[in-house]
Amino acid sequence: MKYGMNLLLWSGDITDEHLPVLESLKKMGYDGVEVPMFAPDPEKFAKLGKRLDELGLERSAVTVRNAADNPISPDAKIRAAGVEANKLTLESCQALGAHALVGPYHSAIGEFTGSGRTEDEWKWGVDSMRQVAEHAAQCGVTLGVEYLNRFECYFLNTAADALKFVEAVGHPNCKTMYDTFHANIEEKDPVGVIQAIRPHAALIHISENDRSTPGQGNIPWTETFQAIRESGYDGWLVIEAFGLSLPELAAATKIWRKMYQSEEQLAREGLAFMKQHTA
Repeated sequence: MKYGMNLLLWSGDITDEHLPVLESLKKMGYDGVEVPMFAPDPEKFAKLGKRLDELGLERSAVTVRNAADNPISPDAKIRAAGVEANKLTLESCQALGAHALVGPYHSAIGEFTGSGRTEDEWKWGVDSMRQVAEHAAQCGVTLGVEYLNRFECYFLNTAADALKFVEAVGHPNCKTMYDTFHANIEEKDPVGVIQAIRPHAALIHISENDRSTPGQGNIPWTETFQAIRESGYDGWLVIEAFGLSLPELAAATKIWRKMYQSEEQLAREGLAFMKQHTA
């Protein structure tokens, strides 16, 4: 098992000013970090990749799509913009040296029509993601398409949705992921779906019910980690916790208050918690 920390806890744009954070995470014992990519730029992320190489930190990346580049929009130009945005992000992943790109880039986060997904939206989404998956293969990156709870999106809300979508895309570079936060809102059996999703899981997000320090909320952690072990999963466990440094995502994530003592405390205790349960 490998352990990572999502850098969204600190910022949506990682720069040299965050080098002390990266150094601290390495000293704590993290194997890697998850890098936000909201403004893809291969040259910029190549430089960050070199910094991470020097520190000995592996990496994944995370991104989202918005109304202007929604891959399931009824407007073909907007769908095309979504595909191109995802492709550029993958090129930045390649420059960064990221092994996976996770997130809800299948559709626009926080955008709603007032009803569930339509057959047309499904077809548009599958077609868009198939193009992205082909580019992911060229970049040597695995897609971890993330399903979210109903308050953040309406296109993919459950593991069953995500698995159906990945199978429809039908490309080896298109996988999904498991996030304890979303699963414990939407799944009738959030622990039980781990077995089903494991063969298609690019990565697992470890996230508390209130997005704070893992182990200090009401996620059924003992059962969750047991299910992960029994499923045979032996990949990345990445903590995803949010603070107040993401105004661009606040409307979607609904994070209005700080729910931990400090970012360092959350990262240190979260890593110890994961290792305790996977020992």
